[in-house]
Amino acid sequence: MISRQLVLTYLYLLIYVCLSSGVILFNKWVLSPKYFKFPFPITLTMIHMAFSGVVTFFLVRVFKVVAPVKMTFQIYATCVIPISAFFASSLWFGNTAYLYISVAFIQMLKALMPVATFIMAVLCGTDKLRWDLFLNMVLVSVGVVVSSYGEIHFNIIGTLYQVTGIFAEALRLVLTQVLLQKKGLTLNPITSLYYIAPCSFIFLFVPWYLLEKPEMDVSQIQFNYWIFFLNAVAAFALNISIFLVIGRTGAVTIRVAGVLKDWILIALSTIIFPESVITSLNIIGYAVALSGVVMYNYLKMKDVRANQLPADNAPDRATKDKKISNIYKPDNFMDANDESTVGSLASEGAGVDEEAPLIPSSRLSYITRTQTGSFNSR
Repeated sequence: MISRQLVLTYLYLLIYVCLSSGVILFNKWVLSPKYFKFPFPITLTMIHMAFSGVVTFFLVRVFKVVAPVKMTFQIYATCVIPISAFFASSLWFGNTAYLYISVAFIQMLKALMPVATFIMAVLCGTDKLRWDLFLNMVLVSVGVVVSSYGEIHFNIIGTLYQVTGIFAEALRLVLTQVLLQKKGLTLNPITSLYYIAPCSFIFLFVPWYLLEKPEMDVSQIQFNYWIFFLNAVAAFALNISIFLVIGRTGAVTIRVAGVLKDWILIALSTIIFPESVITSLNIIGYAVALSGVVMYNYLKMKDVRANQLPADNAPDRATKDKKISNIYKPDNFMDANDESTVGSLASEGAGVDEEAPLIPSSRLSYITRTQTGSFNSR
């Protein structure tokens, strides 16, 4: 008989895939000038940040679902604030891209996440320039270029917004390692949002006031509170699903699920948004890019195992293998978020949502069973 634990694991993975895809399609529908017609990405991102800040406050301070970390003013000022600035920027630019390019093409561009993370890690000194990794980055880049060449509705403005958001997210991941992890702080998706969401909201207020508020004052916009509430709930639920999946499986599993989700999302987007057309060059280019991402993740996982597993200690190997499998980096965060050994397992594509406007994340730090008491209570 199939065990109950296995059923729950696959159920959590299914929920993650559905929520991750749903949030992206939901955001595109809300922001699209052809559908809900609310072309204000900064406003939408601020709604997510405000909702996340309020909910995580109750989860951390009132219901005590997770314990807050020891946060001093110095750490907040020197670490959380700069990380929040790049987090807000990545969400702002990433959501703005929905106004100009299709969901399918955005997913293809997100394959550049490991390239951006690797470049930032090398520039910041947290990773070394190696030919094997460099060649994989070239392969990913070539795949994205081919995919872009095959894009029928290519838009340079939307592409620049998305690529800028990717590099902002990559820099955030590197800063997370340099500023937070070296201080011994570990944040899971809930505590990450607890500290970062309010600060990101403040950073977004200035561009919102200058760029979107004047237009909102004169525009005939529809502000359906239920739509925005459901959108914010879905985005926050995505972060909770990541929390549950990582606790039950590990970063490797969620990366595999992320790749599957990307292909499903590309297919669904062409059905829900008929104006989104996929060409053979799109598919070929994306497949080439993904092959580079998979190889890059393999090489980084191999590096982590080589650094953490003593060659002569067989009894410890199984234990440490299990611990490695429970590492979460919002890489991809990469996905897109993931961050650590930064380069190492960074979401490089896999995506922990990168895609989710909240963590994009998508992807905020290591989570291990021994590091979060909430996992032990399950």
